[in-house]
Amino acid sequence: MSMKSIGRWLLWVALAALALQLFFVLRIALMVVVDPQSTAFMRSEAWRIASQSFGAEKDWRWSQQWTDYGQISPHLKRAVMASEDAGFVDHGGVDWDAIEAAWQKNERREALAARRAQQLERKLAKKPEAAEAAIKAIKPPKIVGGSTITQQLAKNLLLSGERNLLRKGQELVLTLTLEALLSKQRILEIYLNSVEWGEGIFGAEAASQRYFRKSASTLSPYEAARLAVMLPSPKFFETRQGSAYLARRANTIVARMGDVRAP
Repeated sequence: MSMKSIGRWLLWVALAALALQLFFVLRIALMVVVDPQSTAFMRSEAWRIASQSFGAEKDWRWSQQWTDYGQISPHLKRAVMASEDAGFVDHGGVDWDAIEAAWQKNERREALAARRAQQLERKLAKKPEAAEAAIKAIKPPKIVGGSTITQQLAKNLLLSGERNLLRKGQELVLTLTLEALLSKQRILEIYLNSVEWGEGIFGAEAASQRYFRKSASTLSPYEAARLAVMLPSPKFFETRQGSAYLARRANTIVARMGDVRAP
């Protein structure tokens, strides 16, 4: 391939990348006045649920209803911020201190898992097959990300579920675009209306009706805190509403809510 052909190919790649960024900017700009009715993550989940339900004895379940910011309980706004991103109103979309803290925590967890594997290898040195089986049985360390509410919204709104450096870079660009074009109140409003709260359950209104049989505008502080605690693993807690951890963590979030102000 000649240098001219390579240059032409690179130009087309650059133009395609620029067109994609302009598309994202226009989509986000439109959200200033138009409520997004779905996100990339919601659509991918809808396809997954529909595919699993087709030809199987499994009910199709989907619940999502847009609720204006003023009709969402202030308790839920503060609970979600206290649980997910306490500095939401102050940062510019990325909390670098939280990312550094998450990185350090991940390194400690990975080091601990490596030490456990080494201990098993030494303990079962004369039984290599048993050692290999025991090492495989070790659960991989849970990775925490330190993402802000704006980063989570950027990821769910427009991106796929892949995890690589290119996608992370795109997430950062979208995060900064969201912060530049939308107010904090609007970002939180869209987030609370699109975040997942269980399989096929999206948004504050659907979650409130599903778990408490009431409107999102009438949630109590404790109810709001329980919903906020579910967010990192909504499908896990959906089937474990009696979890002692869920109750303890909700009480912790209630205690923190007084220190958080919603936009």
